[in-house]
Amino acid sequence: MRLRVPFVKRSESAQHLWTQCPHCGEMLFNKQLARNLNVCTKCEHHFRVGARERIEQLADRASFAEIDPTLVSMDPLGFVDQKPYPARIAESQAKTAERDAVVCGDATIGGHPVTLAAMEFSFMGGSMGTVVGEKLARAAEHARDGRRGLVIVSASGGARMQEGTIALMQLVKTVAAVTRHGKAGLPFVSVLTDPTTGGVLASYASLGDVILAEPGALIGFSGARVTSSTIGAELPEGFQRAEFLLRHGFVDQVVPRAQLRDRIAFFLGAFSRPAREMRWGV
Repeated sequence: MRLRVPFVKRSESAQHLWTQCPHCGEMLFNKQLARNLNVCTKCEHHFRVGARERIEQLADRASFAEIDPTLVSMDPLGFVDQKPYPARIAESQAKTAERDAVVCGDATIGGHPVTLAAMEFSFMGGSMGTVVGEKLARAAEHARDGRRGLVIVSASGGARMQEGTIALMQLVKTVAAVTRHGKAGLPFVSVLTDPTTGGVLASYASLGDVILAEPGALIGFSGARVTSSTIGAELPEGFQRAEFLLRHGFVDQVVPRAQLRDRIAFFLGAFSRPAREMRWGV
């Protein structure tokens, strides 16, 4: 008697083993890609990574302790487009295993105590609604109260349209919170990843004492077509990429993912000791 073995198409099997780089077209073995921090081994394209993976890459081993994990979005407007807003929230929660689009907590980076926040772009495009704004504001206040540095890794399409003006109010709230943190003499390192756009860029993400960006990250307030038509001018190619913004002074450094943890630790250390002791070690 012969055993019946299910037939698996090669393409269906292979999709769990390989990923094609969207930049150079190289087929990448998933395990090797993961070992390389989800950076293409051929062209160094930086794939997007989730909030938990980002925290694992940056925080010292076993140092992260999450804060405010239970906050969930309500539906203040009773918003419905193709489906009700609560249904979109539920879908994103099932997809990402997160309650909303940011994860915050205390950690150490290179031995320096920080409050660390990382955005989850897979949760409704990392959009900033009431929960994201509240968690980021609380993170900044928590860092200030604990005399900790603040590190926020942004990945967002902007304010969450399903919450309307209430979402736009989060811009003011987060700006006020990081400003109070800064007035307490504490460092804020803002890390811009692909993409960082809209209300997130227009608020706290642009206010870091040091602003770092990953290579090739899309960074801008509005889309290229909207920006061009608004100012009535043709814009240079790549004007919303990290390297262009570095050349024009908006970003302090473009840092490859493999170097990001050490670079953040360096700046946290630089802010924590007298200027005469500083050495440019990067």
